[in-house]
Amino acid sequence: MAPQGTGTAVRGRRGLLMTSPPPTVLHPAGPALELLTVPQVMARLQLGRSAVYDLLRSGQLSSITLGRARRIPTHALTDFIRTRLEQEAA
Repeated sequence: MAPQGTGTAVRGRRGLLMTSPPPTVLHPAGPALELLTVPQVMARLQLGRSAVYDLLRSGQLSSITLGRARRIPTHALTDFIRTRLEQEAA
């Protein structure tokens, strides 16, 4: 059994592949705070890497860094989408 949060090995056509690990969950007893990677945000917003980093750099999308890793809380992504929808409606 793989340690929690390390991804899953899957046998594919070209041998053994690793799937991406599940989002990190902090404080499992309380409300779930999921931290997303940049590729996960790219997939959810259907944007490229540069576009996501532009949003982070401009402050439109909040993130935290853990060592050299950048993580985006799900609530920050939800807030960003809500703000953009409100701007479009105005």
